[in-house]
Amino acid sequence: MNNFDFHNPTRIVFGEGKIAQLDALVPSNARVMVLFGGESARSTGTLGEVTAALGKRDIHEFSDIEPNPSFETLMRAVTRVRDEKIDFLLAVGGGSVIDGTKFVAAAALFEGDEWDILLQGGGNIDKALPFGAVLTLPATGSEMNQGAVVTRKSLKTKLPFRSQHVFPKFSILDPTKTFTLPPRQVANGVVDAFVHVMEQYLTYPAQAPVQDRFSEGLLQTLIEIGPQCLAEPENYQVRASLMWTATMALNGLIGSGVPQDWATHMLGHELTALHNLDHAQTLAIVLPSMLRERKAAKQAKLVQYAERVWNMTEGSAEQKADAAIDKTQAFFESMGVKTHLADYQLGEEHIDELIDGLKKNGMNKLGENGDVTPDMCRRVLQRSLR
Repeated sequence: MNNFDFHNPTRIVFGEGKIAQLDALVPSNARVMVLFGGESARSTGTLGEVTAALGKRDIHEFSDIEPNPSFETLMRAVTRVRDEKIDFLLAVGGGSVIDGTKFVAAAALFEGDEWDILLQGGGNIDKALPFGAVLTLPATGSEMNQGAVVTRKSLKTKLPFRSQHVFPKFSILDPTKTFTLPPRQVANGVVDAFVHVMEQYLTYPAQAPVQDRFSEGLLQTLIEIGPQCLAEPENYQVRASLMWTATMALNGLIGSGVPQDWATHMLGHELTALHNLDHAQTLAIVLPSMLRERKAAKQAKLVQYAERVWNMTEGSAEQKADAAIDKTQAFFESMGVKTHLADYQLGEEHIDELIDGLKKNGMNKLGENGDVTPDMCRRVLQRSLR
């Protein structure tokens, strides 16, 4: 196990009816901007609950944050925050809304060109507005971490950033808020959380049994409850398990002291930036092929994954590795998330632009060993064609 420094300051308030606690969680004299993604927050009644819980505070709304939040949209929110002297932000939605709110929180107090926040990965953030979150879509773990991803549409570029200054002060997780989600979003959430765990777990042995067992438990939970989430949309216990699993998948705990990969995510970001695919769709396309391309380097962990997560006891190490990758791909397909570029009308002719995007964004040495090159990513995409 490697040395590490783990600190997570986000307070989690979990359970049905917990939105009412906003009155105690948000400063009583705050000028609050509530950020959300669209009319679903209003039509489902969630926004009404939030507004009622905030009481007589000075409340402003920003309702335009799109899936894969754009720099252009978020800068409009930053302008309003500055003009209206907002001093507390509240994200109501899923990972995109929370990611966008993190950027607004940092950019509103940033001195200089706000795009530099993304270009420098957040390393230049020295302060941010305080904010909280009301989670409505379990997937990204953004509700309990210090990372976010933002797309600049004009450049067709999607970049991540991280900073200790953008941890949410609190996040409210009410599983009932997921009951009305479309099946596609639920399936995406399961896949997203699954791949988050894989990026931190499936690297190479690091003598970290605690992190491994936590990760394997999360993966097995997603395999077990994924189909139930689709079949029983109002099963509170199943949705509660999904919500907490997705949060635990990327709150920093399982990644502490172990090598991490993230090559699948970086290549997936290019697919989203250039072709507007859902984030989870890109991960489902890339991960199986990425594992096949890097099977030799990852074989020890692939075998462990096969044995402990998929309960495979027969066959050679190579056979177990192959079977585990096949099982992973089949699981994504069973959730209704397609795993080939051809499923999204993308072919060989689109690969050059994707690889050029990686190079443009400096993604030349990815993976836990820094050996995932643009040429390797090209082979991964070719494996993913059909």
